[in-house]
Amino acid sequence: MPNPDKYNHDNTHQAGFTLIELMISLVLGLLISAAVMQVYLINVKTSSVQASGSELQDASIFGLQQLEKKVRLANLGNPATRIDNTTAKGGIVLTGANLGVALPYADTGYLTRRAGDSASGTNGWTGASNTTVASDQLTIQYTNITGSPFSDCEGSTVEINETAVERYFLRPVTNDTSSGTIKNLVLACDSGRINTTSGEIIAFGGSDARNFGQAGQEFIINVDQFKVLLGTQSDSSNNAGQMMYLPSSSYLAIADDKPAITAIKMGLIVHGSTPVLGSEDQTSFTLLGQSNVLKNDTSRSKQVRTTYETTTLLRNARVVNVKTGL
Repeated sequence: MPNPDKYNHDNTHQAGFTLIELMISLVLGLLISAAVMQVYLINVKTSSVQASGSELQDASIFGLQQLEKKVRLANLGNPATRIDNTTAKGGIVLTGANLGVALPYADTGYLTRRAGDSASGTNGWTGASNTTVASDQLTIQYTNITGSPFSDCEGSTVEINETAVERYFLRPVTNDTSSGTIKNLVLACDSGRINTTSGEIIAFGGSDARNFGQAGQEFIINVDQFKVLLGTQSDSSNNAGQMMYLPSSSYLAIADDKPAITAIKMGLIVHGSTPVLGSEDQTSFTLLGQSNVLKNDTSRSKQVRTTYETTTLLRNARVVNVKTGL
């Protein structure tokens, strides 16, 4: 008869994990998971910063350069070298007199404007911005004397010897549905033509893209602020050659003879579309020497923002010294 004892097994020596070993394993697992998560977050942040930086480059390299290219056309075809608020066909359109038309022009809300000035028209400048400071509007004009047609900022053809007027301003994107204080704003350009036969600007409204006073074409996207200063150079006997940069409202408020306008200084605050995780949300910016603080909005995404400033000399603009005549 078989011995039953030889089939018995000693169960008192089974192997397993102790509580301390399990706790150590858990801690090591958490450390590894935290390291992996940290690497992931860094990669996501780096990727979003790069994407946002690329979007900002698009605004600066393409948008800003195109804006400078268009503004350099200001005063093209104008034989007058001294530009102020009364110069007919002057490159900077501050008043109806600058348009050089026979009929009175009263819709100054479509001309170069400064924060605090009045607006006009359904599609007129309103000073919209995403900062605590209202934006500006720049209106220029030029005559195509290049000998061949070219396109205005809305893509319409400017024929030879045709005089075009262009205004640059901030407005919400078309069909904007964003809620809250922060809006999706773009720098838009609205172009029109001056009818040299009748002496007036082409009538407002209608479907013709050359009409002045429309909502305009989106020119640079993701813009929070647009500011403009007029570069002036005195030609008086006391302060000949003195250079100052003034907002349009301050320039128009000068009671005595106004200095000649020789340059335009423009500034933009732009942002990328891609939110950046884990970064501080910069809210304060200095643009053309003025402090701008983003409007308070809890729904605002953390986006990379930066400022751009550029100065453009006006074509043919120069100052004649009253003493020497040079």
